[in-house]
Amino acid sequence: MTEAIDLSAELLLSAYAAGIFPMGSDSDPDTLYWVDPPMRGILPLDGLHVSRSLRKRIKRGGFEVKVNEDFTGTMRDCADRSETWINDVILDAYTDLHRRGFAHSVETWTNGERVGGLYGVSLGAGFFGESMFSRATDASKIALVWLVARLRVGGYRLLDTQFTTDHLDSLGALEIPRKDYKVMLDGAISTVGKFHDLDETAPVEKIINLATAKS
Repeated sequence: MTEAIDLSAELLLSAYAAGIFPMGSDSDPDTLYWVDPPMRGILPLDGLHVSRSLRKRIKRGGFEVKVNEDFTGTMRDCADRSETWINDVILDAYTDLHRRGFAHSVETWTNGERVGGLYGVSLGAGFFGESMFSRATDASKIALVWLVARLRVGGYRLLDTQFTTDHLDSLGALEIPRKDYKVMLDGAISTVGKFHDLDETAPVEKIINLATAKS
């Protein structure tokens, strides 16, 4: 469905609760598409795959992971590509969600520069990943590892990736039918996740273990 519309926080949260999300149009900055795909991408919270090379990269250090340091800047970084669905309507709407505490960014920083990150919406015990970017090797993957650790500590039940890509597949993402997704969604939004319960000072080895431990 395509329409020109001003997104409100209430409309967005109702859409996510129903399993629907908006995407902007690169050619028309005022147009939105409401999406409810027949196959939905998720990353099982007990199924994150951290490769040997990524594990080594994390242990090597030289980076810092920050949460909500610059939410709008992270969105702009995600949109900084030749074609993007993150138009000004989307940017403004999700920035408002962030101000209300429903949207968060996880950012990877090196030498005072944000080199990777992701953002998404938190509702109940579900986190709905919107987009990610990387300007340094494994920078977005590192942000995802920290996100999964945070969601697991906070009692989340669902990490929605909307779609799958080769990048996400390599980390453990998979597709499930819409009807199965709706069951998971209903279970997730019926309880409360705690996004800020992760110990920010935890050593990287503990973060990896939190993100990859099997249930």
